[in-house]
Amino acid sequence: MRPERLIVVVGTGTEVGKTWVSCRLLERWRTAGTTVAARKPAQSFEVTHDGRPRELTDAELLAAATGEQVHDVCPAHRWYGVPMAPPMASAALGRGPIGLDDLIDELAWPRGTAIGVVETAGGVRSPIADDGDAADVTRRLEPDAVLLVADAGLGVINAVRSAIDALTTHRVVVLLNRYDAAQELHRRNHDWLANHDGLDVHTTLDSIEQVLRTD
Repeated sequence: MRPERLIVVVGTGTEVGKTWVSCRLLERWRTAGTTVAARKPAQSFEVTHDGRPRELTDAELLAAATGEQVHDVCPAHRWYGVPMAPPMASAALGRGPIGLDDLIDELAWPRGTAIGVVETAGGVRSPIADDGDAADVTRRLEPDAVLLVADAGLGVINAVRSAIDALTTHRVVVLLNRYDAAQELHRRNHDWLANHDGLDVHTTLDSIEQVLRTD
C-alpha cells in the first residue's frame, strides 16, 4: 500500500541533516492535520559498552515526529549497532548480506497515509544493501518527489552535482541545510547551483515544505 504522496530523502553525505530535516517536515505536516508516516529501510549507529545506541537513532527520531511505533519505522532486524554503512555493519556483526529486494519489500505503509517519507542512509552512493545504494532505492520506489539535503558550505557544489548525476531518473529538489545568508560562501554556492546549474534549490523549511507537498 503506497502513500498518496511518496517522498524520498537523500543526502550528499553523512551528517548533513537528513533526519533533522525529515523530522521537522513531518512534524509540520502532522500538526497541520496531514496523515504522515516515515520509513528508514536500515540504520546503523554507534553503541555503548552494553550494546545500547549511544544516541537516539534515526528511527526513534522519525517515530517521535510521526507518532508511529519505532519498529514500524525501521524493523528491529534492520538495526545495526556498528557505525558503518548497513551492509558493512551487518557483515561485521556476522548477520549476513542485506538484499535490496528485501529492503523494498519490507516497506509497509499504514492505510490512508497522505505523505510518506523514506529516509535513506549516508550519501546517495552510500551502500544501503549489498546490491544497492540510496540511488537504487530511489529508482525502485519511483517517488513523487526526491529531496536532496546538502550542507551549504565548502564543497557543496561538487557534492550536489555528484548526487544529481546519480539520480538522473528523477527531478530532484535541493535543500541547502544550515544556510546562513550572512555568509558570502553560502550565498555564492546557492546562486551557482540555482542560476548556473539551473537546479531547484531552497534554503528554508518553509520553502521546501510547500514544494514537496504540492509539486
